[in-house]
Amino acid sequence: MRIITISREFGSGGRELGKRMADLIGFAYYDKEIIEAIAATNKMDEAYVSEVMEKGMSRSFPITVGRTFTYPAFVQRNETKILVSQQKIVKELATRGDCIVMGQGADIILREHYTLNLFVYADMASKIGRCKERTSADENLSDSELKKRIKQVDAGRSNRYDLLSNSRWGAKENYHLCINTTGVQIKTLAPQIAGYAEYWFGQEEL
Repeated sequence: MRIITISREFGSGGRELGKRMADLIGFAYYDKEIIEAIAATNKMDEAYVSEVMEKGMSRSFPITVGRTFTYPAFVQRNETKILVSQQKIVKELATRGDCIVMGQGADIILREHYTLNLFVYADMASKIGRCKERTSADENLSDSELKKRIKQVDAGRSNRYDLLSNSRWGAKENYHLCINTTGVQIKTLAPQIAGYAEYWFGQEEL
């Protein structure tokens, strides 16, 4: 079983890279399908699940009441259900065959498997540029608004990763390959990374 996990900064092009790699090497590709499965399993709205997964668990962003910290119990229950379902679904998908799993802390969840773990990042200017390319005209967000959005999403991803591991999200020692997409066309980069992946898995057979 060959499994590639891709963690990425928001706007770095990691999703496009993963999809192009999957097409090139014939792997299944799991991304939004995981959100859909979590929502279906827990009878929750997909947009809600996506928001929770994107922002991270609210226990790290408590509501202040007087001098105490608290948050609604139903929120905690829902988020716990999402986290448990996430792990079960990612593990189940990994048993189906060769695949690429986007985000989800899959490198941690699937640590018992022989996974190639990638981290995709870029400088802020490049991430803002990619976000602009994918933002609908009616949103019309400024650079400062996009920068804030990028930081919020990445903070949520880091927070969720912390719930699964003592390791730090984005720390180079947690990945086999860290890929800087600054100033790079993803469609040009994808075949090179796909080739690296095939070489890497080939070493297992030696």
